[in-house]
Amino acid sequence: MNRITILIADDDAEIADLVELHLVKQGYRCIKARDGREAVDALLKYPVELAILDIMMPKLDGYEATRQIRDKHRMPIIFLSAKSSDLDKITGLIQGADDYMTKPFNPMELVARVNAQLRRSLQFNRSAGTDKMTIEAGGLVIYPEDRTVLVDGQPVSLTPKEFDILHLLAAHPKKVFSTENIFRRVWEETYYAGNNTVMVHIRTLRKKLGEDLNKNKRIKTVWGVGYSFDG
Repeated sequence: MNRITILIADDDAEIADLVELHLVKQGYRCIKARDGREAVDALLKYPVELAILDIMMPKLDGYEATRQIRDKHRMPIIFLSAKSSDLDKITGLIQGADDYMTKPFNPMELVARVNAQLRRSLQFNRSAGTDKMTIEAGGLVIYPEDRTVLVDGQPVSLTPKEFDILHLLAAHPKKVFSTENIFRRVWEETYYAGNNTVMVHIRTLRKKLGEDLNKNKRIKTVWGVGYSFDG
């Protein structure tokens, strides 16, 4: 049976070795990269189900590496970085990460987050076999089976979480989902007051769909309630 492979990209060898140690104990296979360029190149050689990336790396930083990875791959990405401000975390999520942890970190918490991201990703892959209905609305086409999106015939590169939010809303047009409901269904974690993760992902999703303040949005904000898909 093939083991799940995780990419660890960090120019600090001690941290990379520590992360690898704990993941291997959980039965995962790990490959390591010392910089962003090596991380991107590794994906050409190995099938990878999840990537853990540092941000401040030589050759390519974590942001640029993520952009290049997202051009071809949709596996979950977790940033593991010493950059710890709220702005850093928001920037990381906007750049395409599915989760963000700061250094110093608890290795077991990282393992728990890896497990959660993989569980979510694998569940969606399995459900794709039973949910193959294409969604079309005003130039937007969503293919749940291979998790791709077209806008006016052009492919749009979405992170796994962005796709999950869009598919959730578009599969239930006009239905209003609260921020808490979206977070619980997409992240499958406990929601806490003040969590702006959904708002950040919605904002980035709208931008990728080519929406702005002067146009009617497919994703509507219902003030004080949540979001809905208008098509």
